[in-house]
Amino acid sequence: MTELRSRGASQDLTERAELVVAELAANAVLHGRVPGRCFRLRLVLDPAADRLRIEVSDARGDLRPLPRPTDAASDPLSTTGRGLTLVASLTDHWECVPCPPSGKTVRADLHGPVA
Repeated sequence: MTELRSRGASQDLTERAELVVAELAANAVLHGRVPGRCFRLRLVLDPAADRLRIEVSDARGDLRPLPRPTDAASDPLSTTGRGLTLVASLTDHWECVPCPPSGKTVRADLHGPVA
């Protein structure tokens, strides 16, 4: 995230980006892994739009990410299942789109001051 700061991204933006990148990369490793293939991480900083786009692509297009509903029946001590809820709360928008030929890309947009 040092690179983002050197390009004028605010501390708030870079801190949120660190958490989102960590979560999406972990999900790609845990749920999107195909033997012999890894995931791709791409960050696109757009100062004109005060936006950072994070893209994480993996080979498992058959497994689409869905945030789990938060309800009283869920286990409050569980150590998994909250990642996409975190991503949703830290980003302005996120979505999952196909990544040909058979994968998927999870895109997350974060808005914040970029000099």
